[in-house]
Amino acid sequence: MTPPFASSHVSNALTPLAYRRDAAGHLYATNAARIYKGMLQPQLYAIGVLDVDIDRAGQVTGINWRRAPSHAPEVMAEIVRTVRAAAPYPAPARIGKVTYTDIWLWDKSGKFQLDTLTEGQL
Repeated sequence: MTPPFASSHVSNALTPLAYRRDAAGHLYATNAARIYKGMLQPQLYAIGVLDVDIDRAGQVTGINWRRAPSHAPEVMAEIVRTVRAAAPYPAPARIGKVTYTDIWLWDKSGKFQLDTLTEGQL
């Protein structure tokens, strides 16, 4: 029997790397006005590498900085807030739960791209 999922969307990813694309698409959809359009400037305000733990219902159960942009604590706080506010994520139906990693590319305007879906840099 399939467990009920809090999210109306399900990910069929088989690996954390495949799930990363689904999570990035979800974050872009829930933050459309905050996504930097086009190629990013060569000098970014902040870059952060973040692990996110997602349970089988798509809820965030943990966040861990691999590389924190500690020079910009306001960006760190906003990334964590954004990750938590986007829940529920697509439920990782085929792998049960997942920890995925993505790189946040933060422009001084406050808009961002994720490395998974970046349009690159000038």
